[in-house]
Amino acid sequence: MAYISGKTTIPEMAKKIGVTERAIEKNIQKLKEAKLLERMEGRKGGYWKVHEE
Repeated sequence: MAYISGKTTIPEMAKKIGVTERAIEKNIQKLKEAKLLERMEGRKGGYWKVHEE
């Protein structure tokens, strides 16, 4: 698994792991719905917080 920081952009993630940007967006949405991922401090200047079960 590749390490990706909380400030990594969707295009950077897609390129690093070899999938489309849309695939990243879909997976982010699934993780948010499962309450495992949360965007903190706004869309532009924020970061992703991962919640562990």
